[in-house]
Amino acid sequence: MALPDLNQLRTFVVLYEMRSLTATADRLHVTQPTVSYTLARLRERFSDDLFRREGHVMVPTARATQLFGPLHEALAQIDAVVSVPDDFDPARFTGELTLGLTSIGEQTFLPPIMAALAREAAGPHLQVERLDANQVEDGLIRGTIDLAMTVSSIGTPSLWRTRVRAVEYVALSADSHPLPHTSPSMFEGRRFVRVSARGGHVFPLRALSEHGLLPQVALTVEEYATVPAVLEATDLVVLLPRHVAEVFCGWFPRLQIAELPWPGQSTPVSLYTRREASLSPAQKWFRSLVLGAVSDGIELSEQLGQIGHAD
Repeated sequence: MALPDLNQLRTFVVLYEMRSLTATADRLHVTQPTVSYTLARLRERFSDDLFRREGHVMVPTARATQLFGPLHEALAQIDAVVSVPDDFDPARFTGELTLGLTSIGEQTFLPPIMAALAREAAGPHLQVERLDANQVEDGLIRGTIDLAMTVSSIGTPSLWRTRVRAVEYVALSADSHPLPHTSPSMFEGRRFVRVSARGGHVFPLRALSEHGLLPQVALTVEEYATVPAVLEATDLVVLLPRHVAEVFCGWFPRLQIAELPWPGQSTPVSLYTRREASLSPAQKWFRSLVLGAVSDGIELSEQLGQIGHAD
């Protein structure tokens, strides 16, 4: 049986990313029957359904998922060889870039990123997607997200990971209800706010559980956004990363930070992208810009040197 040609493989890669026959046809500027015919040929060639329709979504099989990474990277390398190299000019780029952030990441990282874009006089449309830690890998591999930042540790060889900043946790409360000096009993009689760990911040829940403080949780919320106002109006306490607590104290001056009585380190915030060969010039530029904007002091050259090493 003849090997698939490049057009067939490109159709497969785009269908994997788009999960829709119609959207794939639009992306490739062909008709939907052409995509359906190509899929039939690919199914015959690989002796697998590759995609199964579930409602309006084409869900990839295990075989399709196995094929996608190597085929996507191979096509990206071919495109890089045959395309005419152009010097990328951020000031002339007006396309869309998608950044995956948690709600807490939006509050702490978006201001410096937008300031960095302004300094470079760059005018992309930046689309921020709310990040669920369980969906980071799929979004990056499919290309629905260009870059993502999370404390979740994703060990797949399909992605590059670069450390952005360390994460140290502290306690935050209203200055009208200060916490005593750091000691094992500093939380005695205090009530807590617990925030969902969907964004990857699992340390607070683990710490509350390990130190027998879960019965003192009085409020559970999905997002950090309302927590500072709640703290100012109550005697509640929240455990959260130091860099976020410092931002909140800048917005709400009646809050104060207290050190934890036990080690409060977790996995660092990391930036994830596709593998180097699969990145466009715009994505490579944006990655460097984001690293420079949000890094906690590590030399940018050192960070970029880490790219290509799956931690």
